[in-house]
Amino acid sequence: MRPLRYSINVTLDGCCDHMAMEPYEAMHRHHTQNIAQADALLFGRVTYQMMEEAWRPPSPPGRPEWMEPFARTIDAAKKYVVTSTLEHVDWNAEIVRGDLAKAVQELKEEPGDGLFVGGVQLARALTELRLIDEYEIFVHPRIAGRGPTLFSGLSKHVDLKLVNRVEFDSGGVALQYELKK
Repeated sequence: MRPLRYSINVTLDGCCDHMAMEPYEAMHRHHTQNIAQADALLFGRVTYQMMEEAWRPPSPPGRPEWMEPFARTIDAAKKYVVTSTLEHVDWNAEIVRGDLAKAVQELKEEPGDGLFVGGVQLARALTELRLIDEYEIFVHPRIAGRGPTLFSGLSKHVDLKLVNRVEFDSGGVALQYELKK
């Protein structure tokens, strides 16, 4: 069974609005490596549309060259989109409908190295269903003082075990956790 891994960027105060953080080269290299190790990406509609707008070719004028490996990697990745409103997706994507727990469990049971999920609402739902196996929270050295936060509204806590920590010159830290058994 391939694991489902969750990765997201947050500020020190837990804001997960991507506009609240400054991108930098080392962070993009790190995320590029993570995505390249996954068999496919799993997005909700909002995250899929945001990522497609930002990363689908052609590259917008003025985008730094150091962002291009990430753009190429996410562009090439197989994507599954959980949505009840979109009728059609492309960008190497397929719609996932119906019972979320069953659909994601079936994806996890396929052979391979793993799936990556991003976003906020879908990750909260998958956490509630106990379907995420590994969490990576990339903490940026910034206090946003606003914005959406992760996992608001979970019905019960989830215990995790720290399995890796990667520090960046920027002061950012990627914290990797597994479910505590």
